[in-house]
Amino acid sequence: MNQEPYVEQKASFLWNGPMDSPYVIVLAHGAGQPMDAPFMEMMSTALSQAGLRVGRFEFPYMARRRPTGKKAWPDRLPVLCEAWRQAVEGIDCSRLIVGGKSMGGRVASMIADEINAAGLVCLGYPFHPPGKPEKLRTEHLGGLRTPSLFCQGERDLFGSQDEVAGYDLSPAIRLEWLGDGDHGFKPRQKSGRTLEQNLAQTAAAVSDFVHSLGAP
Repeated sequence: MNQEPYVEQKASFLWNGPMDSPYVIVLAHGAGQPMDAPFMEMMSTALSQAGLRVGRFEFPYMARRRPTGKKAWPDRLPVLCEAWRQAVEGIDCSRLIVGGKSMGGRVASMIADEINAAGLVCLGYPFHPPGKPEKLRTEHLGGLRTPSLFCQGERDLFGSQDEVAGYDLSPAIRLEWLGDGDHGFKPRQKSGRTLEQNLAQTAAAVSDFVHSLGAP
């Protein structure tokens, strides 16, 4: 079925953190969960407690799903990219860091250079579909210019630490590996790690990354 181009009004945001933060981090959700999903709530809270201003928005297919709760497939990539552009329109790009969970971060990585974002933060980048390591989603990452931080679980089924080590990634990308974490950063009990530790490590890594950018 053909999908209409994205022509909806500017996205609604959920905001966390101090308004006087020098940088604004805008995050988009993953393919199957909304902007107020537990991971997005926990991550936004952790980042705001680190003194960062964080905004969340929803792609059009997820916004359409809210009134009915009926499951909807993600829109095509051009629609998702346009949704990103419209969502951050009017935000000073010199102080804008784009990113998101899984698919949300992937789409942000596709428009970061174009909009001259100050930075990019991907929370569990989906390097390939689970079980299909040959179907890489990395072609554009080799030439990425925007300073970037990718926080990844060590045993992520969308790209483990061993797999990612062999990818041709831009030197603008720094990787933060979360001990025994899965795609949602959750470790196994036997690892001795906890989800709370991995979320705290992520928030600290993002805070360090933001401070490394200097003053906007």
